Amino acid sequence: MSDTTLRKAFQVAIVGGGVCGVTCAVALQRAGVPFQLFESASGFGEIGAGIGMSPNAVRILEALGVMDAILERVNPAELRTRSFAFYSGHGNHEHIYTYPTTSEDRGISLHRAVFLDALVSLLDANSTHFNKRCVSITESPTGSPKPLVVHFQDGTTFDADVVLGADGIKSSVRDVVLAGTGQSTGKRLLYSNTIAYRGLIPYAKLREAGFKTDLLERPVCLVGPSKHFILFNIKNGEIINVVAFAARYDIPFGPQKEGTPWVTKCSKDVLYEEYKGFGPDVAALLSLMPDEPSQWSIHVVDPPLESYARDRVALLGDAAHAMLPHMGSGAGQGVEDAYVLARLLGHPDTNIHNLEAVLGAYSTIRQPRAQMVWEGSRRCGRVYDLQGPSGPTLEGIRKDLDNIFDPVWHHDMESDIARAVGALQENGTFPSTA
Repeated sequence: MSDTTLRKAFQVAIVGGGVCGVTCAVALQRAGVPFQLFESASGFGEIGAGIGMSPNAVRILEALGVMDAILERVNPAELRTRSFAFYSGHGNHEHIYTYPTTSEDRGISLHRAVFLDALVSLLDANSTHFNKRCVSITESPTGSPKPLVVHFQDGTTFDADVVLGADGIKSSVRDVVLAGTGQSTGKRLLYSNTIAYRGLIPYAKLREAGFKTDLLERPVCLVGPSKHFILFNIKNGEIINVVAFAARYDIPFGPQKEGTPWVTKCSKDVLYEEYKGFGPDVAALLSLMPDEPSQWSIHVVDPPLESYARDRVALLGDAAHAMLPHMGSGAGQGVEDAYVLARLLGHPDTNIHNLEAVLGAYSTIRQPRAQMVWEGSRRCGRVYDLQGPSGPTLEGIRKDLDNIFDPVWHHDMESDIARAVGALQENGTFPSTA
């Protein structure tokens, strides 16, 4: 998928310049769809640290022609077949299961800033705007050439034919899609009763501290009762990205107390208390965590949105389906969203008169797929925390992990796009090829 000289006669506004928004911008640019991207911050940047792209996302990045730009910034060997190894978090860290892979199951782990830098390098700088926080979207006055007006906190506006909300879990664009349903954005955001502690540790220091489990070959999960660790290397194996989870399963998802910060700093003593009784590798790891590790309260979009589109406004990424991170597929689902949007908006039969139907087809295809991954991510977390349906025994964990990633990794996106185009032809939006 390369930049095309054919340009569509409509204008798209992308709200949000994170991983999903920038991926969407590159995809639209290469599909010949005019766009302008608006980011609330003063420049491109992502909170968080490492990001993993599983095989389904890697195939899309290759189809978009952006993988070379990514590999220029990391060791090309980072793009490789990646399994996932599971060990007990207790005792001597007994090996439980290594997920089987094929030669096509290539993934890549890298720092979010590196991913963004690679894709931003491919964008026309004139199409990106900073310090633009979207506060509302309204219909244009009668007679205005474009039907939507995006309003920003600084008092400026932008007229667009289509607005795509890639503005994250606290999306303001989601309000527009939910309008008429009687539900505000806030009522679709719930606290998952899951805390994540994050840190970056030099691998050499980790080994010196006595950490024995190999972290160079593949990502590792250390499982335990209601708690687990996800560990993977970035920066050519020099740095280990650590995410330590702690969850409660005795209470349902629900709103946090108003004013509670989602991301804070905590004392390292909190980690020692949280993971008391875990094995020696965990003890070594905790000793090297920052003195004040970041503590994240994980929120999700729930109940799920019935649709990701309303009229000429659509959502992608966390704005549409923020999920638990336990499949490592949240960003990948945003990449899938961006790809489908670009393919449909860039389709030869898409024009300014049928945009609503095209966005509706996008939603019809993407909502069940992303929600399946949402449910799978929740299920994975329960298995890692010894709460899986087959129980906490080694045999039970292995049974629950068997093929758990396959529906995500091996999905056929081209078939999805063909189904969307077929539906648009069947309902008369696109001319029939019969």
